[in-house]
Amino acid sequence: MCPPDHYDVDYVINPWMEGNVHKSSRDRAVEQWQGLYQVLKERAIVDLVQPERGVPDMVFTANAGLVLDNVVVLSRFYHKERQGEEPFFKAWFESQGFTVHELPKDLPFEGAGDALLDREGRWLWAGYGFRSELDSHPYLAKWLDIEVLSLRLMDERFYHLDTCFCPLSGGYLLYYPPAFDAYSNRLIELRVPPEKRIAIAEKDAVNFACNAVNVNQTVIMNKASDALKEQLNGLGFEVVETPLTEFLKAGGAAKCLTLRVTEPIIPPMKSWNPSFLS
Repeated sequence: MCPPDHYDVDYVINPWMEGNVHKSSRDRAVEQWQGLYQVLKERAIVDLVQPERGVPDMVFTANAGLVLDNVVVLSRFYHKERQGEEPFFKAWFESQGFTVHELPKDLPFEGAGDALLDREGRWLWAGYGFRSELDSHPYLAKWLDIEVLSLRLMDERFYHLDTCFCPLSGGYLLYYPPAFDAYSNRLIELRVPPEKRIAIAEKDAVNFACNAVNVNQTVIMNKASDALKEQLNGLGFEVVETPLTEFLKAGGAAKCLTLRVTEPIIPPMKSWNPSFLS
């Protein structure tokens, strides 16, 4: 995570920022960030990245890069307003001993904001359409030695994959189907069985319920409807709500404010043995 010392809505690069330039409260943002930080610290080890002046969105560390084991693919930001973050994140990853891969400068890819590892299978869900380009996906497959499933984003409100899609432990998936095109929804349905798919309503989607942090059986998010909380509770998850409204003004919430840097490589599944059929 990165403290919000310099956080503000300084420009407009997504629909959530429109009308919110310089309308966020620094004090409230710090208070809300600290709330999320404390919730996470009770459940995980949290490393902090030094915030830097001139890059207010550095607080959204999900976009620093994509991590798997000791390898990271550094982000190439689509908008010039965020490109200044790249050298700071690169320096941090290198200082932590990661092997850093860098995409061509003209090929946008926004890290774990647009690429999410399945929690049960050995594959990567990768979004494209607004901030990351489809042409970046073959690099991810090669450098991380992983199958990449490409999902096309269609609703500009959900401009990053992690705003509308959240793989959960146990192979469950929290997602907002209208954010994707028909082919992508079919791909999701082919990989995730119906009993594991948790399709949310628009009222939860716009509160960034999918922009959640999953730690074991806990799902941490800005806000959830009673119906969604009940559904998740019924599947064995504990829902922890922590207000992040100041960050919604910039188009981010819990997941955007974090990057998991302990992503283990899931070993290949054992080959299927149909002997039980005999």
